[in-house]
Amino acid sequence: MGSKETENYTVEELQQLDADDTGRRERAQWMLDSPDPPGILQDLISSVKEVVFLHGRTTAAKQTTSGRAISFLQGLFPILRWGRVYGVSKFKSDLMAGLTLASLSIPQSIGYANLAKLDPQYGLYTSVIPPLIYALMGSSREIAIGPVAVVSMLLSSMIQKIENPATDPAAYRKMVFTVTLFAGIFQAVFGMLRLGFLVDFLSHAAIVGFMGGAAIVIGLQQLKGLLGISHFTTETDVVSVLESVFTSIDHPWCPLNFVLGCSFLIFLLIARFIGRRKNKLFWFPAIAPLISVILSTLIVFLSKADKHGVKIVKHIKGGLNPSSLHEIQFKGPHVGQAAKIGLISAIIALTEAIAVGRSFASIKGYHLDGNKEMVAMGFMNMAGSLTSCYVATGSFSRTAVNFSAGCETVVSNIVMAITVFLTLELFTRLLYYTPIAILASIILSALPGLIDLHEAYYIWKVDKLDFLACIGAFFGVLFASVEIGLLAAVTISFAKILLNSIRPGIEDLGRLPRTETYCDIKQYPMAIKTPGILVVRVNSALLCFANANFIRERIMKWVTEEEDHVFDGNTKGGIQVVILDMSNVTNIDTAGILALEELNKKLLSIETELAIANPKWQVVQKLKVAKFVDRIGRGRIFMTVGEAVAASINTKLTSLNNC
Repeated sequence: MGSKETENYTVEELQQLDADDTGRRERAQWMLDSPDPPGILQDLISSVKEVVFLHGRTTAAKQTTSGRAISFLQGLFPILRWGRVYGVSKFKSDLMAGLTLASLSIPQSIGYANLAKLDPQYGLYTSVIPPLIYALMGSSREIAIGPVAVVSMLLSSMIQKIENPATDPAAYRKMVFTVTLFAGIFQAVFGMLRLGFLVDFLSHAAIVGFMGGAAIVIGLQQLKGLLGISHFTTETDVVSVLESVFTSIDHPWCPLNFVLGCSFLIFLLIARFIGRRKNKLFWFPAIAPLISVILSTLIVFLSKADKHGVKIVKHIKGGLNPSSLHEIQFKGPHVGQAAKIGLISAIIALTEAIAVGRSFASIKGYHLDGNKEMVAMGFMNMAGSLTSCYVATGSFSRTAVNFSAGCETVVSNIVMAITVFLTLELFTRLLYYTPIAILASIILSALPGLIDLHEAYYIWKVDKLDFLACIGAFFGVLFASVEIGLLAAVTISFAKILLNSIRPGIEDLGRLPRTETYCDIKQYPMAIKTPGILVVRVNSALLCFANANFIRERIMKWVTEEEDHVFDGNTKGGIQVVILDMSNVTNIDTAGILALEELNKKLLSIETELAIANPKWQVVQKLKVAKFVDRIGRGRIFMTVGEAVAASINTKLTSLNNC
């Protein structure tokens, strides 16, 4: 800024600039003197209060002891809140929806138990206790709880590497219940500590790819039941499954299984097509699996087809869920592996359930708290592990049926659970002759909903890195294993986050004409740069060891380039002030503070000042504790970029005027 420009300012205007500078200093002092932010323990207690209290931590603190107790119970059990206004009209809707849901859940639960390498009754058990617990603690009105295909396949693929379900079914079953307990514990802890971001490491794109790959693998595995194959591979990759199928065809097999299964598969797909074309017939695809089970069982019973090679379910143990507390293992060589599988199952189950719940909540126009859903899912799986259930979650296909059937509340889950319990008590003997091929066809008919080609194409158009995570998960599951697919998805998603963290966007800002708004000059070419002042914004939530050196070097490179231009005579003056806009930086670590100190030293060595604009609460506190504020000068911290620029101009004008 040359001396000629100071001649445009009168004495009164300079006095006004001094007054403005006093106001800026006062506002900056407010920011520097703000109270200390809450510590880790306070944050933890606040997080728990937000989850377990109905109206959050602020309201809970103002309530009486009895009020806090009621708020706690209503927060933990939402049914206590809305149950007071629950009427007969809503119950009629929930009753019909629950019965429709049960007609789909019963055959699917048996099929998914078979997919999980468990006896059929364990799928039915999982459709009794977890839905009842969720009805007490869950906040979604439409979600249908029970076993699902992806989690069933995940458990069987991972646990059978530790315990063989064919040679030692008791040990395998104990491992399943132990994994379910760990999954429930992890889910509850995630919710209590508000760690939902851990689930987000499996991005939407990764889940689309994972679900698509899992659907194909599950479908190929059903060829065992559809063809009546006795010896089948325990691997889940597509190459091993297809190799097992082609090898088994050379051995004796009964074509009646294939004919029966394909016939009802065609019926199920036609029912699905009719239900999609005509909304009023939503109930038809919902009861089609139950119709298939009843008809196929009658056919096998009357024709004695089981004597001619048709494989049947045989005995299904009925009655109330037996206790499995004595089967859970807290000691032994496989506890660590059970915890690992439980963690993976917990994340997959939560991701599917929350995605399903939020989808239908948005249609109904209400908000679903993901952390409270995690707590509900956690407690229901912990209770399920003690009552012979395996990992349960929200099913998209059954939730869609529940929604279409007109459910009003989670009472439809209670109706469904009671209906399944009555089936266990009264009708399991009637399922003795149910053919395995029908269970395979029921699972196959539900798989198209897991393959979303339209969403994959949308991801490709919007974000190529997201699509890379999508196909990484897809091919990982398809050609390696479920674990490899998940690892590929998480690795690519994490690499994307890491890439953005290591090399964050750093913007050179200018002021938009006739405003006090500072924007990226690349995005807004009309933005005006102030001579002698470099305004830089860091687009990263964390200034840390991963990106601190990159940011420091990038800023110094800009300053050096400007100095080179001055030396070449291309500009009138070099950079005299660097203003660092930290409005996007929510936290900083010691490496970030050290980088700022080094940046300040280098700038001072070339007679350039450093100013900080709009640092957040945690950042200000750490800069004060590290004495960086004292070293840079309290007068170099500002609330806004506009104030920092004005103060820099005012300082230079004052010094020039004094000269």
